Amino acid sequence: MGKSILIVEDDDLFRSFLATILKEEGHRVEEAHNGKDGLTKFLGGDFDLAITDLKMPLLSGMHLLKEAKKAKPGSRWLVITAFGSIDNAVEAMKAGASDYLTKPLRNPDELRLVVRRVLREADADTTISILSEELGKQFPPTEMIFLGEKMKKILKLVKEVSPTPTSVLISGASGTGKEVLARMIHQMSPRHQQAFIAIHCAALTESLLESELFGHERGAFTGAVAGKKGRFELADGGTIFLDEISEIPQSIQVKLLRVLQERELERVGGTKTINVDVRIISATNKDLKKEVASGRFREDLFYRLNVFPVSLPPLAERSEVILPLAEFFVRKFALPLGKPVRGFTAAAQHALTEYVWPGNIRELQNVIERAVILAAGEIDEEHLNIEIIPSKDSAGDGLLHKLERETIQKVLNEVGGNRKSAARILGVSLRTLQYRIKEYGI
Repeated sequence: MGKSILIVEDDDLFRSFLATILKEEGHRVEEAHNGKDGLTKFLGGDFDLAITDLKMPLLSGMHLLKEAKKAKPGSRWLVITAFGSIDNAVEAMKAGASDYLTKPLRNPDELRLVVRRVLREADADTTISILSEELGKQFPPTEMIFLGEKMKKILKLVKEVSPTPTSVLISGASGTGKEVLARMIHQMSPRHQQAFIAIHCAALTESLLESELFGHERGAFTGAVAGKKGRFELADGGTIFLDEISEIPQSIQVKLLRVLQERELERVGGTKTINVDVRIISATNKDLKKEVASGRFREDLFYRLNVFPVSLPPLAERSEVILPLAEFFVRKFALPLGKPVRGFTAAAQHALTEYVWPGNIRELQNVIERAVILAAGEIDEEHLNIEIIPSKDSAGDGLLHKLERETIQKVLNEVGGNRKSAARILGVSLRTLQYRIKEYGI
């Protein structure tokens, strides 16, 4: 379905050239011959994307971009600059442009590809926003899920792969949110109106797993009094999520490989070939390359599953999200449990941030649920029931604390005491920074 695009360009011939290319793509195009006219049309319209030249009379493209972003911060912009003026494009990217092109264009595909990508990212952001509302009561908001630099990179990968039919392999320790990520990829894909079927491969015996995945015919084994569709058939047109994929026995790995290669299967005890159109997302908490090297996992299946790998970091490497997540879980459990819990004491915050979380987000959720049951008012350290293991090198810890205190003090001085700015520069949440300021007596 075509999008609404505004083109702001003072060169009539070049503007007409751009408009023709985009109309051929099926988009609705409106044109403005200078920056001032472009701003008026932009403010009065509803555009999915705006494209502007940077060098124009009356109002430059840079000023147009900045004014437009003030009025509609979520708007998408593509800037065009003359060849050799890349510095201007970089400045525009910092001001909020999604991407840039240089003119003259090498060929029409250069414009088509960039526009398609920017619009695809815009659609992904819209879907993420809707998904946040849909899953808000069950899962943390997406801005929390993707908090921190490591997760921002993963969000970019998710936006790129979601619209495609490509197989995705999500790796990460237990409790890092692999299934949540798989559901997001499905919801952001063209298959989102079809089924999302999840199966935990380690939870079933070999015979049960085979039947669950591929189905069975009546009489295929003792107790099979009727035929049954497998998960692949149920997921036809949609997505299947294979959790703990490393636990699949080799006999089933062969059949799974056939589904990936040929898009077809046979039920247990059956001879009829069944065609299926299923997108496969798999997850593992093991190193599949090591499983392949040991002979426990087929190499050809690994390469079929690992077309687009995504690795989730453990919670211990995402310290900035621990307290926001803990507060989310308090809100999640307090109301249904009928507990008027107001948050955490300083000692509890310290314990949460110092603990290593071997069970990751799932463990954090369980700890907070228990704490909400025990607490009255604020959650204290004693309600958490987690053991902080002291460092063997206490002298080293003292040095690290000293360096951390000096770094925080230096950044605060540089930003005139503005804690929000300091937290952004330090790459931590405002709450974490406030706790450190209190802890170090800054």
